[in-house]
Amino acid sequence: MNRLFGLFSIIAVFSTPVLSQTVYPVDSRFNSIRQNGVSNLFAIGDTVWISPALNFNVNNGLEWLQPNGIDSITNSAARVFSIDSDGPRIAVGLGFTFDLDGESIPSGFGFYTSDDNGINWEFKEFPLDEQPPENCDDTTLPYTGDCDIQFMYGGMQYFRIRNTVSQQSPPYDIQIQGDTIFAAAFSSGLIRSIDGGESWQKVIVPPVGVRDLVPENTYTWNSTYQGQTINRFDVRGDFNLRGFGLHIDTNGQVWYGSANGVNISVDAVTTSIDSISWKHIVFENTNDGLLGNWVIEIEEDPVNGSVWMTNWVIDPGAGEQFGIVSTNNNGSSFSQHLIGEKINSIGFKDGGIFAAGDNGLFVSFNNGLSWSKFPQIKSSNTFLKENTEFLSVAASDDRLWVGTDDGIISTDDLGETWEITRVDFPLSGGNVFEPDAKSVNTYAYPNPFSPALHELVRIKFELKQAGNVNIRVFDFGMNLVRDIKNENFPAGTYEAVWDGVDNEGRKVANAPYIYIIQTPNRTVNGKILVVE
Repeated sequence: MNRLFGLFSIIAVFSTPVLSQTVYPVDSRFNSIRQNGVSNLFAIGDTVWISPALNFNVNNGLEWLQPNGIDSITNSAARVFSIDSDGPRIAVGLGFTFDLDGESIPSGFGFYTSDDNGINWEFKEFPLDEQPPENCDDTTLPYTGDCDIQFMYGGMQYFRIRNTVSQQSPPYDIQIQGDTIFAAAFSSGLIRSIDGGESWQKVIVPPVGVRDLVPENTYTWNSTYQGQTINRFDVRGDFNLRGFGLHIDTNGQVWYGSANGVNISVDAVTTSIDSISWKHIVFENTNDGLLGNWVIEIEEDPVNGSVWMTNWVIDPGAGEQFGIVSTNNNGSSFSQHLIGEKINSIGFKDGGIFAAGDNGLFVSFNNGLSWSKFPQIKSSNTFLKENTEFLSVAASDDRLWVGTDDGIISTDDLGETWEITRVDFPLSGGNVFEPDAKSVNTYAYPNPFSPALHELVRIKFELKQAGNVNIRVFDFGMNLVRDIKNENFPAGTYEAVWDGVDNEGRKVANAPYIYIIQTPNRTVNGKILVVE
């Protein structure tokens, strides 16, 4: 019955109220989050930790703080890519991006670990192999005993390619249990530390075409090089070696999601690195299997122990689809849910299963038999843009937290009401990330503004005394383009919203525009550059 309902996911869409409010009060806190796009959230107890700057919030307090001793984040390029905890121990995977020929390349940076709930932190370098001897040239040599790394599995000797650079190896997911840490780091594959991150070893996982990896058998990791097939453990030729998702379940099993399905090990935590066994499950285009081979996130339902995972598409021609799947029998079969929806994260709170996707936030209260999509999220004083992408989900003791590309939303009543948190950048100076910023009377963000990309531009200003506020947008010839608001407001700090449309409902042309805000005691103005 589960599979039947999963195939034809029943999705109810709540009615969406018309958002007539275009001016709303906002906070001006010095201790703010770093950016509105939050792709990673992790909650434990009354505390939630977020990317990219390892901000944390306790008990839904007003302040978003940063711990001391994280210089790699505060004074360097490192950003949070993954977070996990085991009691007071916290592990954080760090990455960074750099520009290469106009393309942003994600890379591994290292790890932070804490043994005292995040009060003190220790940095660990990202593990890399030593450079090969000078006579090794990958353009001419497939491999030699010295050029590649030799490793043992089940008493047999094999070769693997050296990982000598951190490019394309950010730790997309991380799991910690005691002193043991696993990280799924894409081109570096799956790595494990048994000493709290001091040293790391590469975990051997099945070749793309193998369903069971056991130390009693011999294996071939086919790597094609200049027309030759080489038995080499090489991420460039094997999608199952490219690591994305991780989970250690309540039975101590390790679930590893790759670009070629999901791998399950009963002994990856406890056995030596040369003897770990795996069961490898891939997309087979069945009604009770995976929907797609690219497994980004894996989570466990705390109520019944079922394991849920996101499925993305590698090969649409083979029938792969976006969606999520769940299993309560260790991967022998799967129920399929939200078919066609690109889901980024899964979370659980008070019997609800929450799925954060590119196309919305979904919830099921009957173990995935039917789903509801939340309408446009609004709080008592603001709202998310309509095309918001939902990126991450986590549950603290009393709240559900969701990271989006338009801020963080949270609820203590399973979505009946919401609070919305965005970057606070006071007009009277900067915030904790830019403390030396100069004071201004008003500003607009994002600026330049693309209506197609950003949907909304927000205009921040201060009303020093209660009274009428008149906000208008003009072109550079001072022709009126849009009346935003003409209404009375109490004193305070506000944001006005403009969607890049004129008074006739037409999209404005690419050009600079001037907005003018008239208040009882002064008139302020600013510029917005509209660029599609």
